[in-house]
Amino acid sequence: MNPVFAALPTTVFETMSRLAQVHGAINLGQGFPDDPGPEDVRACGARALRDGWNQYPPMMGLPALREAVAAHYGQHQGLTLDPETEVMVTSGATEAIAGALLALIEPGDEVVLFAPMYDAYLPLVRRAGGVPRIVALQPPAFRLDEAALAEAFGGRTRVVVLNNPLNPSATLIDPADLDVLARYCRRFDVIALCDEVWEHVVFDGARHRPLMALPGMRERTVKIGSAGKIFSLTGWKVGFVMADARLMRGLAKAHQFLTFTTPPNLQEAVAYGLGKPTPWFEAMRTGYARSRDRLADGLRGLGFTVLPAQATWFLNIDIAGLGYADDAAFCEALVTRHGVAAIPVSAFYPDASVSNLVRLCFAKEDATLDAALDRMRGLSGGPA
Repeated sequence: MNPVFAALPTTVFETMSRLAQVHGAINLGQGFPDDPGPEDVRACGARALRDGWNQYPPMMGLPALREAVAAHYGQHQGLTLDPETEVMVTSGATEAIAGALLALIEPGDEVVLFAPMYDAYLPLVRRAGGVPRIVALQPPAFRLDEAALAEAFGGRTRVVVLNNPLNPSATLIDPADLDVLARYCRRFDVIALCDEVWEHVVFDGARHRPLMALPGMRERTVKIGSAGKIFSLTGWKVGFVMADARLMRGLAKAHQFLTFTTPPNLQEAVAYGLGKPTPWFEAMRTGYARSRDRLADGLRGLGFTVLPAQATWFLNIDIAGLGYADDAAFCEALVTRHGVAAIPVSAFYPDASVSNLVRLCFAKEDATLDAALDRMRGLSGGPA
C-alpha cells in the first residue's frame, strides 16, 4: 500500500466513537447534530428522488445548484461568481479539498498548513506530493503570527490551506491576520485553499469574512463550502467549490476523476435551501448559540475553564491542572469512567504540541447536553 495511508493510525474520532458505543456514552466527540435537519429541505430532496432525474447529472453540478450557490454568496458575502465557469459541486467538502490539492500541487511544492487542522489535510497534501510547512497556532486566541508566516512561506510555496472559521478552536481568524495572510499570498504568488465550511455557523453578531474578498485574492483563492454544515445534514455530503475560471478548469479535471458527480436529488434540495431568506440563517445561528451557552455555562458551573467559542458546533475546555497526563488521557477516562465522549485537541496537531484542551460538541438537544453535564460532575475538582 501507499505508505502515506498505510502508516496512518486509527483516527481519534473512530477510536472515541467506538469507545462511546462500548461504554454507552453520550457522544459529544463527533461533530453532528442529533436532530434530522430542516424538514422542508429533506422533503425537497425526497420529492426530487421520487419524481426527478436519477441518472448522471452534469459533472460540474446541476445548473440550478450552481446558480443558487452564486446567488447565495452574492447575497451573504458580496462575492460575484459566474455559475457557469466559477462554481462546481462536489461530493462533500473533503472531496473538494482532495481534488483541489491534487490539481494544484506538483511533487516538491510546499504547502503551508495551520495547526490545529482537520485530520485529512496532511495525508492529502503528502499523497499529492506536497511538502507540508506547518505553522502551529497557540491557544487561547489561535492568532496567525507574522514571524511564523515569514518562516513558512518561500520561493517553493505553492498553496496555503486555511480553515476559517477554525475547527477545533471554534475561532474566527482575526481580520488583521487575514490581511497579513493575503499579503503573503500576493507576495509569493500562492494559491489560498480556503475551507470555509463553518462560514454560516458564527455567533454573537459576527460576520464571516472570506479571504477571496480581499484585494488581490479573487484570482488566487479556491473557496470551499458545505451544505452539510449550513443545513445540519452532515450525511448528505454536498460541497461546492468557487474559484476564478482559470483555476476552475484544473479543479474540474481533478473532480472528474474522483467522484465525477453528486446525487441529483440532494443537489436539488440544497439549491432550494440556499435560497432561504436571511432570517432562517439567523435563527439557525441563534439556536446553536443557545446550545453553546447552555453547555458552556454548565461546564463553568462544574468548575471547568471554558475557552471562548466564536463559531462552529464546538467549544473547548482547558484541563491543565486537573491531574491528567494529557488531553488524550482525560478523554479516555471521560468516556470509560464517566460515559461522555470528547476529542483531545492534541489530535489536531501533528506533533501533539498542545495537549491541555478537550473539544466538546454542543450541537445536541438540551436533554443530551444536560445528561452529559450530570455525568461530568466532580471531574474538574468543582461542585460534585
